[in-house]
Amino acid sequence: MVVTMFLLGLLYVVFVGALVALGMRALSVLLIAGVLLLVQYFLSDRIALYAMGGREVSPQEAPELHGMIDRLSALADMPKPRVAIADSDVPNAFATGRNQRTAVVCVTTGILRRLEPEELEGVLAHELSHVAHRDVAVMTIASFLGIVAGLMTRVALYTGFGGRRDNQGGLPIGLIVMLVSILVYAVSFVLTRALSRYRELAADRAGALLTQRPSALASALVKISGDMAAIPTRDLREAEPFNAFYFAPALAKGETLANLFATHPPLDRRLDQLARISRQLGRG
Repeated sequence: MVVTMFLLGLLYVVFVGALVALGMRALSVLLIAGVLLLVQYFLSDRIALYAMGGREVSPQEAPELHGMIDRLSALADMPKPRVAIADSDVPNAFATGRNQRTAVVCVTTGILRRLEPEELEGVLAHELSHVAHRDVAVMTIASFLGIVAGLMTRVALYTGFGGRRDNQGGLPIGLIVMLVSILVYAVSFVLTRALSRYRELAADRAGALLTQRPSALASALVKISGDMAAIPTRDLREAEPFNAFYFAPALAKGETLANLFATHPPLDRRLDQLARISRQLGRG
C-alpha cells in the first residue's frame, strides 16, 4: 500500500508539473478538476446515499442494526456513524463520508435478509474500519489525478491546445498532451484500483480483529458472493458502478486479467487472509 501511494504521489508531482509548464489553459483544467474534487470530498455521504437509494433510519426503526453499530463503535473507540438502509435485493453494505463525524454506514435490505447476526456484525466491522481509516477521503484524493488526466484528454481532443507545435517543429502540443494524459490516466487507474484492493484487505483484517470472529466475516463473504448469482442481471448491472463503495463487488469476476482493474481482491485471497487471522487467534 505504501509503495502504491508513493507511486501515485510521484505521478501527481510529474503530471501537475507538466500542466504548469503548459500554461493557463492547462491550469484552468486543473482548477475545474479541483472544484469537482472538493464537491465529491465534502458531499460524498449525500451523493452516495442519494445514488444508491439509501435513507437514514432511527434506532426505533432498526433497533438491532443500531445496537450492533453501537457495540462495534464502542469496541473501536470511535464515534457512532449515521445508519442507513437501502431498499435493494443486492446483498451488500457500504460506508461513506469524508471523516468520522460525517460518516454513514448503509446496508441493503438484501443483506439484512440473508445474513446471520454474527455475519452481519463482521460486515459492519469491515465498514467501520473504512470509516476509522478515512478510506473514502483517501480514495477520493487518489482518484483526483485520473479526473485531471481525463479532462485534459478531452480538452486536448476537442481544442488541440491551439494546434501549436513544440519549438523543434515536432508533434502538435495538443497531441502530445492527449497522449501523455491518456498514459497518466491509465497508470493512475491501475494504481488507484490496486490501492482500493489493499484497503479492502486492511478493512477485512481490522474487522476480523475487532469482532474476534474472522470466520463470521468469511462466512458472510462466501454467502454474499454466492447469492449474487441469484440476483437478476439487470439489478447487478445497476449496482456495478458503485462497486468501489461496496463490501463485495456486485459482479464477481474470476481469476482473470480483469482482477488487475478490480476494486476488490479476489474472494480466495480475502478468505485466505481471514483463515490466517483465525489461526493466529487460535480459532483455526
